[in-house]
Amino acid sequence: MMKKYLKNKFQLTETGAKGLLKSSITAFLYYFSFLPPLLIVLTFANLIVSGNNGQILNSLIALVIAAIIMLILTNVDYKVKFNETYKESANLRIDIANHLRELPLSYFSKHDVSDLAQTIMSDISVIEHALAHAIGGCIGFSVYFIIMSIMMLIGNFKLALSIIIPLVLSVIVIFATKKIQIIQRKKHYLKLRKISENFQNAIEMNQEIRSYGLKDKVQINVQKDLNEAESIQWKTENISALPLSLASYIAQLSIGFTIYFGINYYVSKEINLVMLIAYIIAAAKMSGGISALYEYIEEIFYIDIRIKRIKEIRNTKTQQGKIVELKNFDVNLKDVEFSYNESAKVIKGVSFIAKQNEVTALVGPSGCGKTTILRLISRLYDYNHGSIMIDGHDIREIDTNCLFKYISVVFQDVTLFDTTIMENIRIGNLAASDGEVERVAKLSGCYEFIEKLPDKFQTKIGENGARLSGGERQRLSIARALLKDAPIVILDEIASALDVMNEIKIQEGLNQLTKDKTVIIISHRLRTIENANKIVVMKEGIVELVGTHEELLNNSFTYKKMIDNSINTENYSY
Repeated sequence: MMKKYLKNKFQLTETGAKGLLKSSITAFLYYFSFLPPLLIVLTFANLIVSGNNGQILNSLIALVIAAIIMLILTNVDYKVKFNETYKESANLRIDIANHLRELPLSYFSKHDVSDLAQTIMSDISVIEHALAHAIGGCIGFSVYFIIMSIMMLIGNFKLALSIIIPLVLSVIVIFATKKIQIIQRKKHYLKLRKISENFQNAIEMNQEIRSYGLKDKVQINVQKDLNEAESIQWKTENISALPLSLASYIAQLSIGFTIYFGINYYVSKEINLVMLIAYIIAAAKMSGGISALYEYIEEIFYIDIRIKRIKEIRNTKTQQGKIVELKNFDVNLKDVEFSYNESAKVIKGVSFIAKQNEVTALVGPSGCGKTTILRLISRLYDYNHGSIMIDGHDIREIDTNCLFKYISVVFQDVTLFDTTIMENIRIGNLAASDGEVERVAKLSGCYEFIEKLPDKFQTKIGENGARLSGGERQRLSIARALLKDAPIVILDEIASALDVMNEIKIQEGLNQLTKDKTVIIISHRLRTIENANKIVVMKEGIVELVGTHEELLNNSFTYKKMIDNSINTENYSY
C-alpha cells in the first residue's frame, strides 16, 4: 500500500518506489539509532548518581556496541539512499523515453522538443537530488518523530508537550505557505522553460537571425528573459525564507520550554535530574531533526511542478494495438474525421480506397488536408472518427511498430541523422548489406553526388543533413524508402526540392519503389500524377471528386483550375 502511494505521489517506477521505501526505512533506523546511546548515557548517569559502580563497565560496553551499530546504520543508510536513487534516475528516464516513443506524433506537434528534453534530463536530475537528500529522510524522520513523541508522552506527559507543541507548530507554519510557494516555483520553472526554448530557437535559427539583422534584438530578448527569471527566483527565495525563519524560531522554543518547565518540575520533585537531562537532550535532538525536516519539505515543494510534468506525460494516451499479419494492402478510408486540437476539423468525412498495384494521387489547394491524410494512413496521427482499414483491420487497432513494417514514407520535410550517408540510408533496413545500400543509392540518384564527397558513403552529413543540399537530402530519404521495400508507399511532395534533371534521374528508382505496391502520392507538379490510376481531389478537408485525369478535367472545377494554373507556370506545376 505504502509502495503504491509513493509510486503515484512521486511518479516513480515500480523499482523506484520499492527503493524509496527501503531508503525511508534506513533513514528511520539512522535517526532511531541515536536513541539507544542516549538511554545508555542516561543509565550510566543514573548509576553514578545512585552509586551502583558495578554496572558502570557494562554500560560502557553497551555504549561502545551502540556506537558501532550507529556507524553501521549510518553507512547502510548512505549506500541504500544513493544506490537506489541512481538506479531510479536511469529507470525513470528510460521509462519516460519508452512512453514518449508510444505517443502519437500529434503530441509532439503540441509540445516543444526542448521542453521534453528538459523533462528527461533536468527535471529528473532535480527529482534524483530530492530522492537522495530529502524524500526518504522526510518519511524516515516523520515516523521517528511520531514514535519518539509517544515514548516521551509515556515518560512525562507535560515535558513531552513542551517539546512536541512548538515543533508541530513550526511544521504547520511551513505547510501554511505551501500553496504560494508552489505557485511561485511554478512561475520560475515555466520561465526557465521559456528561456531554454528561446536559446534553442536562437541556435537553430542562427542563419536567419544573422541574415535579417536580428542579432541585437534576439540578444536583448534573451537578456530580458534572464533578468525576469532572476527576479522571479529572488521573490521565490524570499517567500520560502520567511516561513523557514519563523518555523526555526518556533522550533527553538521547545528547548527553552523544556528547560523552564523541567527545572520547575525538578524543584517541585516531580522529576529527577536524570529525567530533566534526558528531556533537554531529546528537545535539542528533536529540534535539530525538525530543522532538517524543513529542508526536506522545501525540496519536496520544489519538485512538485516537475512531478506534475512527468505525470502529464504518463497520463497522455499512447497508441496501442495488436500484432497482425497483413496480406492485402488496399487502404480503405471511410468517413474519416480529424482535428489537431479542439478547434475546427481539418479532415471532414473523407472516404476513398487506395488499391494495391495502383497509384492513388491526392491533389488540392494548399491547406486542404492532403498531408494530414498521409499522416493518418501511416498512423503518425490517430483520426477522431471513421475508419482506415487495411486487410480488414482498423489501423488504430494495429500495433504501430507492426504497422510501420508495411509502410514506407517519404515526406516533404526530410529528417536525417548526424551520422554517415551509409547509416542514414540503412535506417530503411538495418539488416541491409553495404552492397544493398549502394544499389538503392544508384536507383534514387544519390550515387553521383555521394561519389564526389571526400569519404563517399562514410561521409558524415551533420545535424539533419546540414552539409547537403535540399535535393540531396530528399534523394537520401527516397533511397531509405527503397531499401525498406514496404508494400505500402507514401510519397509527399518528394520532388519539391528537386530540379527537373534530378527528378528525371530518380524516376527509374521510383518505378522500382512503387512496383506491385499500394502507392499514395501528393505532388504539386501535376504532370507527375496525370497517369495515376486514381486521383482524389480535395478541397477544405473534404473529397470533392475521385476519378482519372480525363474524368476530372470534365467534372471537377477545382482540378481543372489547378491544371489551367499549372499550364501557365514555367515548370508546369501548381
